[in-house]
Amino acid sequence: MEGIEGDGPLAAAALNQKRHEISKVLQYYLDKTTPHALYRWIGTFAFACLYALRVYYVQGFFIVTYGLGIYLLNLLIGFLSPLTDPELEPSDGPMLPTKGSDEFKPFIRRLPEFKFWYAITKAFCVAFVMTFFSMFDVPVFWPILLIYWIVLFVLTMKRQIMHMIKYRYLPFNIGKQKYGGKRSAFSASSPRAD
Repeated sequence: MEGIEGDGPLAAAALNQKRHEISKVLQYYLDKTTPHALYRWIGTFAFACLYALRVYYVQGFFIVTYGLGIYLLNLLIGFLSPLTDPELEPSDGPMLPTKGSDEFKPFIRRLPEFKFWYAITKAFCVAFVMTFFSMFDVPVFWPILLIYWIVLFVLTMKRQIMHMIKYRYLPFNIGKQKYGGKRSAFSASSPRAD
């Protein structure tokens, strides 16, 4: 009887060790994909298309798809929002400029791009796995869910865009600004070939 009781902690330790090893391997491959943003998003888009084909083929799992859509909308709002919201959190740290004379401060997202991608990819994986279990296929009239999601999307994005306009920030990097004030010495001194 004592041998059986002594195996419990050993089995738990072995299971934790195996989980730790798997976590390290997963983190290694995630770290390798970090600089390849375009390929990551292409893979996620391909997996999203696979999920859409699965839902279309089985003609069901609309509640799962609706839940996935709400979750993706929540992630999108986090991706488009600044780390510190000027309306909610007065902070001593970096703030968004509110006047043209304010100092430039870079936009820092509440949800960074890599975490945004990773959460979306995991969400599609979980939703895809859920399509193989019939208990998640709740019969609903899907056009109502679609209309409700579109209304929710429009209202949420309207509020987010109004926030962006009010605090004058753009959550996308459009590259380094180029100034056309001075022409280079080479182009000014060389004659034109007309």
